[in-house]
Amino acid sequence: MAKTTKTQKTLEQTLWVTADKLRGNQEPSEYKHVVLGLVFLKYISDRFEERRVTLTSELEAEGIREERLAQFLESRDEYTSHNVFWVPENARWGYIQDRAKLPSVGEDIDKAMDLIEKENPSLRGVLPRNFGRDGLDKRRLGELVDLIGSIGFTSTDDHGSDDVLGRVYEYFLGQFAGKESGKDAGAFYTPRSVVRTLVEMLEPYKGRVYDPAAGSGGMFVESAEFVKAHGGKRTDISVYGQEFTDTTWKLAKMNLALRGIEADFGPKSADTFTEDLHPDLRADYIIANPPFNVSDWWDPKLADDPRWKYGVPSEGNANFAWVQHFIHHLSPTGTAGFVLANGALTSNQNGDDQIRQNLVEQGLVDCIVAMPDKLFFNTGISVSLWFISKDRNGVNHRKRNDEVLYY
Repeated sequence: MAKTTKTQKTLEQTLWVTADKLRGNQEPSEYKHVVLGLVFLKYISDRFEERRVTLTSELEAEGIREERLAQFLESRDEYTSHNVFWVPENARWGYIQDRAKLPSVGEDIDKAMDLIEKENPSLRGVLPRNFGRDGLDKRRLGELVDLIGSIGFTSTDDHGSDDVLGRVYEYFLGQFAGKESGKDAGAFYTPRSVVRTLVEMLEPYKGRVYDPAAGSGGMFVESAEFVKAHGGKRTDISVYGQEFTDTTWKLAKMNLALRGIEADFGPKSADTFTEDLHPDLRADYIIANPPFNVSDWWDPKLADDPRWKYGVPSEGNANFAWVQHFIHHLSPTGTAGFVLANGALTSNQNGDDQIRQNLVEQGLVDCIVAMPDKLFFNTGISVSLWFISKDRNGVNHRKRNDEVLYY
């Protein structure tokens, strides 16, 4: 375990040091999108080449003649049927690597992204295409290409089976802690240990899984892995998500695409409270880490919103708006597991205490788990995991409607 942690830190820190050299007349927070775009490109290219090697061995074993071998190797179906993206020749990493020292490297990467989106409809409108812009130092961009070129992302490499985009994203967010503002300022990438705990508690074997504060999609990655580990298929769950920040919305779609997870994230990024993209969804499982203590979430049109069944949430803190949004979107037998700042357990301002009391009296709060301090890379906020169920007396629960477990 210690060895794995060291390897991951080396990857992230090395990427950061190299990306930090890109300082110029651009916003620092843009670095992470440059890196993530290149990591994505290298990742799918490595998987493409890995499939190509396997396919070559299979065809040679069958005695396929050389002239037909080349034809099979360039057949899209031979890749997509194995959940591998088709990567056109001028978008493959070897081509990009060969051009890393050219002044046109940024434009070449943009063209590669265009080609990949054109050939893979699930990625259209998602991949970054701003590598050729003014202000992005092309010499240093070439150095970043060389660095990422030395990292392996095949199924046998250290970084081939992990949520590598999410981890790199988490690290970069940490480096910019305090420098980013706006509605997502309280958003923190959920540590994998926390995600795994939520998923293992909820056991989403089959059904609709929803995360209205999806971030980079890590909840869905872990849910799909859970289903697979228990003998199921990824198609056993239907994935629904929403994300406020456009660049993060695109990242989530990229992240899930790498895993072969089909997800409905709506046609765009949007505010979950004022523009719910899944108004009719009633999910079997909700797994989320909503932004902590967001103060500028309120809009006057939310005053009579039907989601506030247990009390109108504080205009200065969105914590119990999130909780009631989750409950609103649960099916009659649904369960939710989510992260909240510990302040939500004791706050008595602007009706928080009354909403909390109503949730308990209605028998919705199943369990609360207090977590250790300093779990999140870029904040020291203490958190708890909340588990809420609409069917606590159903077949999947002991009959303890008047109890709340606290760990």
